[in-house]
Amino acid sequence: MSLRLPRRALACIATSLLVVASATTTLAQSPAKTRPGASPTAAAFNYAQSDAAMAFARDLAGRRDLDPAWVRQHLGAAQRIPAVIRLMQPAPSGTPKNWAAYRARFIEPVRLRAGQRFWEDNREALARAEDQYGVPASLIVGVIGVESLYGRHTGNFRVIDALATLSFDFPESHPRAATRSAFFRDELEQFLSLAERTGTDPASYLGSYAGAMGWPQFMPSSWTKYAIDFDADGRVDLFNSQADVIGSVANYFKAFGWQPGLPTHYPVRFDPNQSPQDLATLLAPDILPSFSVETFNEKGVRIESPLAPQHSGKLALVELENAGAPSTYIAGTENFYVVTRYNWSSYYALAVIELGEAVRETLGER
Repeated sequence: MSLRLPRRALACIATSLLVVASATTTLAQSPAKTRPGASPTAAAFNYAQSDAAMAFARDLAGRRDLDPAWVRQHLGAAQRIPAVIRLMQPAPSGTPKNWAAYRARFIEPVRLRAGQRFWEDNREALARAEDQYGVPASLIVGVIGVESLYGRHTGNFRVIDALATLSFDFPESHPRAATRSAFFRDELEQFLSLAERTGTDPASYLGSYAGAMGWPQFMPSSWTKYAIDFDADGRVDLFNSQADVIGSVANYFKAFGWQPGLPTHYPVRFDPNQSPQDLATLLAPDILPSFSVETFNEKGVRIESPLAPQHSGKLALVELENAGAPSTYIAGTENFYVVTRYNWSSYYALAVIELGEAVRETLGER
């Protein structure tokens, strides 16, 4: 998505589907219903009471040539959601990362069975996306499984409420409060512009507590830039059309530089005589590919793959901590870095990759 945000709360389950109509790229939509966990309706603070929100509405209307009354009406009706503020708080400092536990949340029987059904139901669209964009079906399946459990958990917060809350009441205790609130104001602008352009009610969209929508959990800017009409029915629908979901995820990865045929990562082993300083040097760039295979070898890290001699690009030594147990290490390629553009986390990227591969193996796909 291109953000990258805390994981979606699995309890946030979508209760209505959306489709929005447009002359060129149309999104379809049905009315939203409030359910437990969704936006409150009683004794709520709404953003008509916020000078900052109303100033934003005036500025947005002028810059985007929107009806000022329409923008004020819909943004003013948005409500502050305390749960959204709580969910956006960072984990307490010192909380250990645990790749094994994180992986187990996604590579598990329920998600594997759902992934099998999704793949079987969408073989044609997955094959077409792989052929057209060069993105493996397994990666597409992995993303959709991690993001929303194949459409089961798309969120039940009103998107307008979530984005307004994070735009104007982002938790000040967050270490990146200023940049994050600016990010969400940009997303709020994209969202309101999209709703106005397609003639739909902003209040009827439901999504995650961060404002992500649909099976692939696209933020509004990603929906605008990368969502496509892959079933050729004249509209883009990331809630009801699994073909559109598949094509849009593939289009996203292609836009961020996916290289067909390049592995996402290689296993590694360490020379027992390796210098700690060499390891620190390789780990310093984190997930950004920065070193050649030759440099890995020189610093005592061996690529455990017969494809290593053929790899001419850069690699990143990626460490995934295991809460006190020995860390897991991989050599990430440029394609691994592309996967992290969906969510800026090596843990997320490897979970997506391994879920898709696990589903593929259970189906006997190549």
